[in-house]
Amino acid sequence: MSISMKKDFRLPKQVTQAIEKLNDAGFECFAVGGCVRDMLRGAIPHDWDLTTNARPHQMQQCFQGYHVIETGLQHGTLTVMIDHMPLEITTYRIDGDYTDHRRPDTVAFTDSLTDDLARRDFTVNAMAYHPQYGVVDPFGGSKDLQRRRIACVGDPTARFDEDGLRILRALRFASVLDFQIDPATDAAIHTQQNLLKHISAERIFTELTKLLCGQAAERLLCTYPNVIGTVLPQIQPMVGFDQQNPYHAYDVYTHSCKVTAAVPSLPVLRWAAFLHDTGKPHTFTKDERGGHFYGHSEVSERLAKEMLRQLKSDRKTMDNVLTLIRHHDTVFSDSPKQLKRLVNQIGMELTEALLMLHKGDVSAQAIHLREERMRDADHLMDMLRELKEQNACMTIKDLQISGKDLLEMGMVTGKAVGECLNYLLNEVVEEHLPNHRDILLSAAQSYLQRKTEEDKP
Repeated sequence: MSISMKKDFRLPKQVTQAIEKLNDAGFECFAVGGCVRDMLRGAIPHDWDLTTNARPHQMQQCFQGYHVIETGLQHGTLTVMIDHMPLEITTYRIDGDYTDHRRPDTVAFTDSLTDDLARRDFTVNAMAYHPQYGVVDPFGGSKDLQRRRIACVGDPTARFDEDGLRILRALRFASVLDFQIDPATDAAIHTQQNLLKHISAERIFTELTKLLCGQAAERLLCTYPNVIGTVLPQIQPMVGFDQQNPYHAYDVYTHSCKVTAAVPSLPVLRWAAFLHDTGKPHTFTKDERGGHFYGHSEVSERLAKEMLRQLKSDRKTMDNVLTLIRHHDTVFSDSPKQLKRLVNQIGMELTEALLMLHKGDVSAQAIHLREERMRDADHLMDMLRELKEQNACMTIKDLQISGKDLLEMGMVTGKAVGECLNYLLNEVVEEHLPNHRDILLSAAQSYLQRKTEEDKP
């Protein structure tokens, strides 16, 4: 057992209880993996995984009386609930062959912690911790943390051949932690990238989302377009595509990567930013004024829908991303009315996100236009903020009358009520009517009378 350092970390009482429970029964038990990495970085772990030389049936005996979930018994994994905290505890093991490039065909239990750590993906994830013994680090993970480096445990080619998802995980960790990728690991990523074709769409979507939301997303996306293009071939035409346009300083792909980094780190915004211009290479035309991309928003939306379906994105994320892409090329005016219409059409949350996307888009355009356009983008966000503070009427629920009022007035169908409410909202948004109850009731009565006259034979 190689102990690299003694660290006195404060563990949650549930984790300490589980370790002591196994230790008292004569078994080793260590915190392992990401929680150790996070503690060494000074971050608070979100999940706690433990590893032990106890076999699954011995773990079950130790935790009699606790709620135990047989998470993956054949792989030696149990989940123990202690005071509402789930702890995943796995027997030390050596993995067999990975014929599907995703999971081991067989596992063999072992009494060696070092053997167990040797099967893990990256050195920064191949460390263990015990309150008495400190950090166990046989593969130099702590040094790689200090160097801010992602490196595979052992031979990178072998690690990726075992599990192709590790290729995207390397990029994801480098993006989230803002680490560099070790040269040998980098070389193996490029030679093994086709292994990603063996990985389920759902797992790829999860890793790509985390990569996109990382603090170094721009650097990783720009460095590895070939890897991203392996799982999303629709982005390949963007790479190196010269926009030949005075409003742009970067090719389509680089621009998209920069916009991704410029918007807040929220999955919907990051996906919309990355995919918002995928339609440009397919809509390019050129005249004496340079390159144009008429209708690219519609093509981008179609391609984004294709990609997100391919990745089996959840429906809400996909719908919101597509809405932002559909509207991303909106030409904004200096009018609150336009923002009110937009809020009514797509909601406040997406309108705020659209303005963030617009600002990010502007920030990655030509330098000589950037300052003025950024001021305009900030002004739009200020206008929307003022409308919110004023409780401006922007949606039907903001009206001072409701559908119930219209039913009491004599409207007999839900369709008629909806049409009248939309009419009244439009009148208020266009500032033809104030949002006052009595005035709206009078306008609704006039609307009903007109409709009644129109419907007469």
